[in-house]
Amino acid sequence: MKRLVIEPNERRQIEWLVDDVLEEYGQWDPVQFVTHARTVAESLPIRVRQFLRRIQSDETDVAVLSGLPVSQDLEPTPTGWDMAQKTGAGCREEVVLTLCSAALGEPFAWGNQQDGRIVHDVCPTPGMERSETSGSSTAPLSLHTEDAFHQCRCDYVALYCLRNPDRIGTTVVRADGLNLPARLSEILSEKRFRHRPDQSHIGPHGHSGGEADLDAILFGPADSRYLRIDFDDTFAAEEDDHVAREAITELYGYMGGALERVVLEPGDAIFLDNYRVVHGREPFEPRYDGSDRWLKRVNLIRDLRRVFVATGARSRVIA
Repeated sequence: MKRLVIEPNERRQIEWLVDDVLEEYGQWDPVQFVTHARTVAESLPIRVRQFLRRIQSDETDVAVLSGLPVSQDLEPTPTGWDMAQKTGAGCREEVVLTLCSAALGEPFAWGNQQDGRIVHDVCPTPGMERSETSGSSTAPLSLHTEDAFHQCRCDYVALYCLRNPDRIGTTVVRADGLNLPARLSEILSEKRFRHRPDQSHIGPHGHSGGEADLDAILFGPADSRYLRIDFDDTFAAEEDDHVAREAITELYGYMGGALERVVLEPGDAIFLDNYRVVHGREPFEPRYDGSDRWLKRVNLIRDLRRVFVATGARSRVIA
């Protein structure tokens, strides 16, 4: 894992840049600001920009920026993303994440996730404790490729920690860390699997249609494989394909042996390559007292035209 620790003078520079953004663009609206974000991100400290550029050019699977600014008077953790939206909680932190993210890729959103917001709130939500969404808590968030079902899934997931007093771990497995037998790799590289939309796309009452075409789980360069799977929502395309079903189960076992735990501290932003890493989260008991774990999240894509093709318009929000 690559890490860059922000120095105090760089942190002040970022804080001044946030001040400038809020003064120039008025009331914070990520959807309106995001078209300007890449240009403004050129004013980030040069070490930060170089670090993020190397992540892309080197295809770094997991990278962390540490020491980013978090408000001393940070609001209590909201009880759900909708409450954060109503109160504008974590506004300055959203600016920080948007700027750092724009130096790596193009932020975009899904119309059926958090009302199409560009920056998501990841916090425990009453009634969603055992869901397959970022509002879950007492159930672990299973290892997954973000939006595995869709051809326009993100290239990177960016998570910015505002609060994590219980040191709840983000779980990751790197494709390069899997020492799979040749027979299993061969099966997983065949187009005999499908992915269905996860619960965050279709609401709390179950799954709907919209599965992707037949696809492989392993793909890409032979010496540095890419990975696409969601252990809640990836399945054998044919019901009687017992070999494919067993391959998913076997892969899960290998992932358990390659699992890494990353504890994010306030001011840490982690960037996960969505083609080279699957990620999840440990279970925890929420208190709903304003002190629970709270992250901000942005999905990033290298080529924004992929989103424009998916939306049929020059929109960053896929309906």
